[in-house]
Amino acid sequence: MPRLGILGTLVWDTIHPPGSGATVSDWGGIAYSLTAFEAVRPPGWDALPLIKVGSDLREAAEELLAGLAGIASRDGVLTVPEPNNRVELFYEGLPRRCERLTGGVPGWTWEELAGPALSCDALYVNLIAGWELDLDVARSLRAAFPGWIYFDVHSLPLAVDEDGVRRLRRVPAWPEWRRCFDAVQMNEEELKSLCDEREGPRVAARRTVLDGPASLFVTRGAEGADWHVRTPEGVESGSVPGIPVRAPDPTGCGDVWGIACATALLAGAPPAEATAQANRLAARSAAHRGTKGLVAALSESLPGGGAS
Repeated sequence: MPRLGILGTLVWDTIHPPGSGATVSDWGGIAYSLTAFEAVRPPGWDALPLIKVGSDLREAAEELLAGLAGIASRDGVLTVPEPNNRVELFYEGLPRRCERLTGGVPGWTWEELAGPALSCDALYVNLIAGWELDLDVARSLRAAFPGWIYFDVHSLPLAVDEDGVRRLRRVPAWPEWRRCFDAVQMNEEELKSLCDEREGPRVAARRTVLDGPASLFVTRGAEGADWHVRTPEGVESGSVPGIPVRAPDPTGCGDVWGIACATALLAGAPPAEATAQANRLAARSAAHRGTKGLVAALSESLPGGGAS
């Protein structure tokens, strides 16, 4: 049975929505990707989570993972003594938010990651914390792994202040990072932080594809997403409009978007079709707060009813 390795960090989220909405505490981070994979996984595929969990929340993490039928093994789940990552999200009006991180789950060494990662047929890498991999480990992974790797840059361009607040930063050696992956996902703000200030976003996107991954997906929230694919003639690009959502909660939407796109590509969908599916699933996630019940909510929006 083909296996997708899903690498990231489980985070316990406390979401403070804008206005008078009720605060929600639930699993977040890579939990959104794992949950969405349950709904959209290609026929016959299963998942191998590649995650480190703080000992304080390992029991709760086991309950989460046990409820996902598409996870056939937990051989890639490691318990660490550090406290698990927790995030408080304060929305100041969409899409603006303040994100405060506590906890200390460390990144992977190549010695820890090599065995479980190389047992997979493809990999989905989402830097929820931003330090799950450093550049040396990413290079080792690329050199050793023969399959396809999808990469969501997510928190790679985010620094953490002394008070735990996350802020955009420049990423050293970004060209070397992007050459480690076959497909890369980022949002518009991340693209601006990663590109040369003298370049516009479209030029930066084309340069990324010509000197790095074979495909790049740039999400634009409710406006949809752009895709860029390297071809023998250069770069082919396109845009897919978004789906309006009333009173959306954007928490985790990018994580749902990424796994929906990656699994569609694995199933053979062209970039425009994969982008459309990702937009549809992200919009459904935006209408559903937290990860409890998310599998059913996402499955309802899929033709034919979801996971196989």
